[in-house]
Amino acid sequence: MNEVFYENKVITKRDFVADICFDYFNKRIRIDDYRGNVESMLDYINQVSTDKRFTKFIIKTRDEDYFTLQLHGFVKEAEVTNYFHGNNMSFYTKYNDNLRRNSDFWIEEDEIVQKIVLSANKWNKPDLQDNYTMRIATEKDAAALAALYKQVFQIYPTPLDQPEYVAKSIKEDTIFCVIIHNGQIVSAAGAELNERYYNAELTNCATLPTYRKHGWMKHLLLELESELIKKSIYCSYTIARSRSYGMNAAFHQLGYRYTGRLTNNCYIFDKIEDMNVWVKNLADK
Repeated sequence: MNEVFYENKVITKRDFVADICFDYFNKRIRIDDYRGNVESMLDYINQVSTDKRFTKFIIKTRDEDYFTLQLHGFVKEAEVTNYFHGNNMSFYTKYNDNLRRNSDFWIEEDEIVQKIVLSANKWNKPDLQDNYTMRIATEKDAAALAALYKQVFQIYPTPLDQPEYVAKSIKEDTIFCVIIHNGQIVSAAGAELNERYYNAELTNCATLPTYRKHGWMKHLLLELESELIKKSIYCSYTIARSRSYGMNAAFHQLGYRYTGRLTNNCYIFDKIEDMNVWVKNLADK
């Protein structure tokens, strides 16, 4: 991979340590974990904010730090319950660009969520047809998975169209579940594991256009949930495209709860998009 999409760094100062993702592709900085002096950490972020490559700043924070974050101009956009070993995590964000801060589709996205949450939360699980199989992917599937994502997404926030990146993800922290037809992967979804805090993000959902409308994504997500439970991971969440009725409805039908929206969060298809957060406690199954 020649292009650097992002860099994960551990920033260590005298009075704080922070795990930070410098996401160049999506023009954002995301603090995934931290400890120590929060004020000093925010001073560091303010210094970095002069780098105009970054227009959005995200902190995955604990509830006790919300007041300090608000004083520094951060606002809460969404939350994930039980993220930190049973304690809640909130996404607090700050922008240094008005275009990045303002969404053109917010009202439309509100209406989509409202329609979904007011609809019947039912799904009758159909059986897979005999000529389709579902299984957990291995590193040997990396090239086929990359080919699938390249066909489905014109732009994606991570380089999933590159086999070496997919193989590295499978080896390190991501479970992929796939549906295969005539030897070809036609649908896939992944679960990115956070083994430090025992949570997982369901992500990388894709189906070839000619194979959609079968409800397969919910099959894949349920299988991934089963894999998470085997690993004693009960906090499951997703960050879904806010304008995709189908994906948001799928998570609602599987018992996920809407907890907020991340404004202009990342690039998907041909533009930057708002993303909805949905959360589920798998221990309640």
